[in-house]
Amino acid sequence: MRVDIWSDIGCPWCYVGKRRFENALADFEHRDDVEVVYHSFELDPTHPTDKTVPVTEMLIGKFGMPRAQVEAAEARLATTAADEGLKYDHNRHAGNTFDFHRLAHWATEQGKQQQLLDHAYAVHFGEAKSVHSTDALVELAADAGLDPDEARAVLTEDRYADDVRADEKQARELGITGVPFYVLDGRYGVSGAQPTEVFAQALAQAYDKA
Repeated sequence: MRVDIWSDIGCPWCYVGKRRFENALADFEHRDDVEVVYHSFELDPTHPTDKTVPVTEMLIGKFGMPRAQVEAAEARLATTAADEGLKYDHNRHAGNTFDFHRLAHWATEQGKQQQLLDHAYAVHFGEAKSVHSTDALVELAADAGLDPDEARAVLTEDRYADDVRADEKQARELGITGVPFYVLDGRYGVSGAQPTEVFAQALAQAYDKA
């Protein structure tokens, strides 16, 4: 059975949802029969490629909420992440994630998709490090066991752009407007960072039907 997951590296709920889904999968008796494939989704494809902003400032501008309300929401997210054994630093910056998605497609071809995603989530949300500049992405790739020179070539040559756009086109065709979004066996959709037990139930139901 295949599970397709649309997510964005800048999405905190994708970070939490990944851990919850993986916990459910680890306890799933048929886990060795499950293939997991991650797909590209940009929360803000219009964000300038040469500029990052503090996440708090981005959220204030995007939603028009008072600073205290944004900071309280971030504190709740930190607690939620901690409950899943994850670090969460609200001092990170938001930026354009198109290049990261291109790099992730290349990592998939190298058999290193999971390693890149895990490392990127850990340093971006856990340590507030950048996942946006070319240099930062090359360092991420190297730390995930990928060739840094080839990673830089991927980024500077604009490779895998069509793959990212194809993922996003498929998301639109499926009616996906937010992430994380999970499609099990090509038929069953699960939206959001659901509790681990919900993912466990979804895996069992989809596998039985498959």
